[in-house]
Amino acid sequence: MISPATYNITCYQGATLDKTFTVTQDGTAVNWTGYTAKLQVRQYVNTADTAVLTLTTGSGITALTNNGKIIIQATAAQTGAISQGNYVYDLELTSGSYVVRLLQGRFTVDGQVTA
Repeated sequence: MISPATYNITCYQGATLDKTFTVTQDGTAVNWTGYTAKLQVRQYVNTADTAVLTLTTGSGITALTNNGKIIIQATAAQTGAISQGNYVYDLELTSGSYVVRLLQGRFTVDGQVTA
């Protein structure tokens, strides 16, 4: 069982967000083959709040493979649509009914000046 890691993300409004994570367990890359992933950003830790950003496998999350890598990308248009401020997020991976919350933390959007 993998416990969620806390990783705080700063997102620059109107710029591409591109993060690569490599997950290892006891020094060995975790095999994510067959898993799907979902990341959501919300203002509060409450599923009743509307997500300001949702990324899923094939739509912003790629490379769920046997090398432990997970790549998260949000377009400049997606980050530009999020208001400056502080949010929370988590990233969950699913295989069948097995769910792993891999990452969680603050998601800070640094406001854009140049439009």
